[in-house]
Amino acid sequence: MSELWGMLSPLMETTQMTDQNDSDVATAPVARYAELQALVAGMAADFEKFFKDGNKAAGTRVRNAMQELKTFAQAVRNEVTTLKNEGAKES
Repeated sequence: MSELWGMLSPLMETTQMTDQNDSDVATAPVARYAELQALVAGMAADFEKFFKDGNKAAGTRVRNAMQELKTFAQAVRNEVTTLKNEGAKES
């Protein structure tokens, strides 16, 4: 697990949130990616508390955050599918 933890740290450290208009097609993917980074970065403290210190309450928060990540991932998948299919209809 520590190997994976080291690989994720640089990604989480570069999280920068900016205000972007979701209707702007060019910046929408960047906004979604920034949202993903923020979601993952928000989990870091609880991951450390659970895996290093054995804090069971932090483990519950990790599980909840992972469920939120799963929901976000499904929403992005649906959005990508919709955009992909709309592009196919235009051609």
